[in-house]
Amino acid sequence: MNYRFTFISSLIISLFLFASCADQPEAESTQWALALHGGAGTISQNLPDSVKQQYYDGLEEALRAGEVVLRDGGTALDAVEYVVRNLEDNPLFNAGRGAVFTKEGGHELDAAIMDGSTLGAGALTGLTTVKNPISLARKVMTDSPHILFSGEGAETYADQTDVERVDNDHFHTGRRYQQWERAQEEARAITPEESIQDWIKDTKFGTVGAVAYDADGNLAAATSTGGMTNKQFGRVGDVPIIGSGTFANHIAAISATGWGEQIMRNVSANTIANYMEFKGGSLDEAMDFVLNERLDPGDAGFIAVDNQGNISMKMNTTGMFRASLNSNGDRTVMIWENE
Repeated sequence: MNYRFTFISSLIISLFLFASCADQPEAESTQWALALHGGAGTISQNLPDSVKQQYYDGLEEALRAGEVVLRDGGTALDAVEYVVRNLEDNPLFNAGRGAVFTKEGGHELDAAIMDGSTLGAGALTGLTTVKNPISLARKVMTDSPHILFSGEGAETYADQTDVERVDNDHFHTGRRYQQWERAQEEARAITPEESIQDWIKDTKFGTVGAVAYDADGNLAAATSTGGMTNKQFGRVGDVPIIGSGTFANHIAAISATGWGEQIMRNVSANTIANYMEFKGGSLDEAMDFVLNERLDPGDAGFIAVDNQGNISMKMNTTGMFRASLNSNGDRTVMIWENE
């Protein structure tokens, strides 16, 4: 055997393979990533084109608010707060300005924010005069020894800060008022043979949220809502319950939207992160597990980002207002499953 020939041939093949690999561009790593939602539920695809465009424009505007922060090296916490503030100021979404009416005809707002790098969290429920609840939630996280304030206590805490205050009528919009009137009529029409769950299944759940992964590898999540239309006195949903509607750690950041009671029963956001950490599943696999194995069809939707910048946005409802963007330029703005 001509060993010299064999050696030279092997060397040539190796050099050829090396050159071929060198010609292939390396997969670009994700430096930052952002996802947001504006609620999920029964969203008809027969919406007028003008209305659809309003929602797409609103999602795009909120996405840009977070993009500016992350593109310039800002933190995940800043990004999720600014995105949610933007959505709170948009009357299209059930948070802040567009909050739904309670059974008594007023507005009670909830919000939560969480820093995945420290497990720091701040949450509020039952706010009535704070223009942007998510900013107050961040102050709870950074300036208070506590995590969650409720009702009058939440308002008293707000008095000690510089957050912007408004009259409760600030949250009144004609569209939400009409929804409230319809909801009251439908609730009165429920017969003993029917279930309140059946009625809830037929509604659109309104919540806004954002999750982000920044250039330093940190994760954060934020969620805000006006709750459920025609909700009873003192009702608290999943949003301010850390681990249910809002969660972030070193593995993933998650924000939920949907039927709050079901999301709470399954501690859904935390379950997604735990599935990844203890089961070794991917972000998509963890979300599929919660949506398909723990929740029922029509219950919820989630947005999430992991510590590699991977994004997942899934729901078991007919639609979810959602958008995402990363440093590689991958951009998505959607309402339904297939668009």
